[in-house]
Amino acid sequence: MKKIFIKISTVIFIFAFLTACEDDFVNEPAPTDQVGENVIFGSRTGADAYISGIMRRFRTQFDATDSAGLNSIYYARTVKGNDLIQRNTWFTYDYENDNREPTYRRVRFTWNYSYHMIGQTNILITGVENSPALSDQDKKELIGQAKAIRALFYFQLAQEFQHTYSYDKTLPAPPIVTSITTEGGPMSTLEEMYTLILDDLTYAVANLNDSRLGKSYINKAVANGILSRVYLTMENWAGAQTAANAAYGGGTPFLDASTYGNGFDDYTNPEWIWGSAQSSDQSNYYWGAPHAQADHYTLSYSATYVNNDFVNLFSATDVRALFAEKLNVPDEDYRNWVTTKFTFNFDSDHPIIRTAEMLLTEAEAMARQSFDVPAAALLFSLQSNRDINAVASGNTGVDLISEIMVERRKELYAEIGVEWFDAKRTRSGITRTGNQRIMSVADLSADDKKFFLKIPQIEIDANDNIDDSINADR
Repeated sequence: MKKIFIKISTVIFIFAFLTACEDDFVNEPAPTDQVGENVIFGSRTGADAYISGIMRRFRTQFDATDSAGLNSIYYARTVKGNDLIQRNTWFTYDYENDNREPTYRRVRFTWNYSYHMIGQTNILITGVENSPALSDQDKKELIGQAKAIRALFYFQLAQEFQHTYSYDKTLPAPPIVTSITTEGGPMSTLEEMYTLILDDLTYAVANLNDSRLGKSYINKAVANGILSRVYLTMENWAGAQTAANAAYGGGTPFLDASTYGNGFDDYTNPEWIWGSAQSSDQSNYYWGAPHAQADHYTLSYSATYVNNDFVNLFSATDVRALFAEKLNVPDEDYRNWVTTKFTFNFDSDHPIIRTAEMLLTEAEAMARQSFDVPAAALLFSLQSNRDINAVASGNTGVDLISEIMVERRKELYAEIGVEWFDAKRTRSGITRTGNQRIMSVADLSADDKKFFLKIPQIEIDANDNIDDSINADR
């Protein structure tokens, strides 16, 4: 009988997690063999160590340089837009919007990695639920972290392998797995998947607090940040507004323009709500996109350039205008501009959720509910922080929403694939302009099928519940 490709064992791999845990948490001698469930889930310390291993997998290489961790998923989407340009190296097929066939590495990685991470959370949830040693409070907090991570990766699967939610929530979505199993399940629907995502995040928000082991871990603010992204995609504007506000704390958001040009490589930055921490003894080497791709001033791939049209969106006094023109390169050449936003080191941290994103999410959600005055005020609080010469536009209605969408691109470029994910959820498409290396052949029309991937052939071959017909008309 065929089995699902994602094999999930209960404890065999535990020792690898423990040896990969954060140095600031686990300093015990590494075990030489597998560790039993009674050790891992027999104490809060053991369960926290297991979570440390899960968080480590956010940033280690999973498959190849362009298919490492969560950062690789985001960067593959970043280069599919119009704002950045990728030369012919890693991520080039993503840049060309030609990387979605069932046998391609991008498809396999996105599927396998997401289900791998989901598998770890299912093991964590089961182990914690069955533990006689953990207190009820510990169980709630540990399961809250696990469910937030599981929701994040189901959210990625939903976005990567189907149209956006508002297009048609009855369309088939990847299988839902919530237990430890090796049996392949049937395809779900987008509605079913989003129901699970919301259930998981609602639990996480209700049962987590502000404390955590470090900024690479999940707490209530992080769970709210993920929830705000989900609600934004579902067009639940009130929900997105509330969750985003809770994620950054509401009131006057803390913004520090002076740190914007520091290289985006340090997750202790006070504007970062959640980041993927990298230590020098657990180096990400050259798979650390965006840093290893976008930095042209250290020994890295130096593979990413900036579209002239995008550069022109910034004023000279905007702290985010971290662009440099290449010497001896014509203006129309795709290599004309580079960005100094990211500094590449082997221990560069990766941003996942920042205060500015949550501020802009709240502003967009308010604007879409016709709360133009507070939305514009919140938007200008960011604009005036980033540019001392900023002037409020006075925009309302659709013009205000458009301004917010542009501001999201300016603030978050190359971090989380914001241009691509926003174009998909708003069903607006992406048209290549300016000095792109690849032009119209890589355009994305509204609701273009190139906005999602085909189901991997390895899953079709391994799962009795899915056959080749799943990719018909995809």
